[in-house]
Amino acid sequence: MARAVFGLWCCWFMVMVLANGLPEVGVNWGNIASHPLPPKTVVQLLKDNGIRKVKLFDSDPKSLMALEGSGMEVMVAIPNLELQNMADSSINADDWVSEYLLDFVDKVKIRYVAVGNEPFLKSYNGSFVKHTFPALRNIQKALEKAGLGKKIKATVPLNADVYESNSSKPSDGQFRPDVKNLMTQIVKFLRDNDSPFVVNIYPFLSLYDNDNFPIEFAFFEKNGHPVDDKGYQYTNVLDANYDTLLWSLKKIGVDDIKIIIGEIGWPTDGHKHATTKNAHKFYDGLFKRLNDNKGTPLRSSAKFDVYLFGLLDEDQKSIAPGFFERHWGIFRFDGQPKFALDITGKGQNKMPLAAKGVEYLEHQWCVFDTSMVEDTRSWMVQKQTEIACQYGDCTTLTPGGSCNSLSNSSHVSYAFNMFYQINNQKASACDFEGLGMIVKKNASQGQCLFPIMIDSGARERLSFGFGGIIAVILMVLFVFM
Repeated sequence: MARAVFGLWCCWFMVMVLANGLPEVGVNWGNIASHPLPPKTVVQLLKDNGIRKVKLFDSDPKSLMALEGSGMEVMVAIPNLELQNMADSSINADDWVSEYLLDFVDKVKIRYVAVGNEPFLKSYNGSFVKHTFPALRNIQKALEKAGLGKKIKATVPLNADVYESNSSKPSDGQFRPDVKNLMTQIVKFLRDNDSPFVVNIYPFLSLYDNDNFPIEFAFFEKNGHPVDDKGYQYTNVLDANYDTLLWSLKKIGVDDIKIIIGEIGWPTDGHKHATTKNAHKFYDGLFKRLNDNKGTPLRSSAKFDVYLFGLLDEDQKSIAPGFFERHWGIFRFDGQPKFALDITGKGQNKMPLAAKGVEYLEHQWCVFDTSMVEDTRSWMVQKQTEIACQYGDCTTLTPGGSCNSLSNSSHVSYAFNMFYQINNQKASACDFEGLGMIVKKNASQGQCLFPIMIDSGARERLSFGFGGIIAVILMVLFVFM
């Protein structure tokens, strides 16, 4: 295999492109943020760090235009809420391909269309179950009708909860009973159309869901007790989960399909296990595992094809799964790297290159004016904090968060500032019934960053929703704990 040649060794991702058997690693580019980085800035960030594969969660023309001529392999997506429309009519699928793909296929290296995203999650209560497969079929047919069937493949990114094991052994793996028949149809359709099976695997969630989960399994450490399964030894979540999928596929008669890990990563805030230190430790272990060229215990020839989750923090993501949801990025919301990484797995950690040319709002902060009300437990302070958290982002204030150890008054200041920044530093956004005041001195304290938003031109807040309001009530309670 030819060695890829790059001019800038300092770029931490430069060695990823087909170089001497290194794993194929891409990133997920999400955009659920109050002040997203401009698409051109993001694409330059990807280029500067040698990232050659990117997975999107939509087919936003602005993102695709920014990717023109980049040479990056791209997976575009159809959101879950559009699945019914795609399933109801092949004409709708034809129209989608015509509108979102035909103008870009000669300029952007689009390789996959993700039809939905984890549509069979148990938390969706079956909302997308009956639409997913018909939508997948219609999109694949539309691609073929447009002459793109060999170049672009349709698939469905699935959460690892579509299969399960009634023990700790991968060989007991099988598809969930409620979707087994449907999964059998989908898997065989993917195989017959030479499309990959895309699965999202999260070792963090194993630890999040169970404090008694062996932590060494999440971090690829080899000092724990391995799980023995038919003579195979398992020492980490990735291998065990991957082989559970292989057994599940084998039991429905499919063992020759390409597998892509669509999402894998570790969050850095919003929970006691979601820290920068743990994220660095996880990625260090992950890259060492990806580069040991051993495959998995069950399939020694397996070559991992992985998309890291994710590229940037997203301050408007739903926090229903947990407060950590807004902190999955390798980079902060403004494209600043959080920690050093080494894709080679050789311990040669380097800080990723930051986004260039990022413009920020004015260097000023909104804080709690304690001269107005000293008691943070007062009804008025708590009400204004609740408002600030409802339309801002207080996830770092929750237990285990990077700002949780602040004093009560500083908690209030943090909440006020997030509301103020998300509202583009409008003077009225720092009123809070006279409790807020604008200062020029950086309000950050220790490891707790009081951010200034980037000037991305964003002027509208996203809808928060009932689930968000419930979460806000919990966050406000945590503020004063």
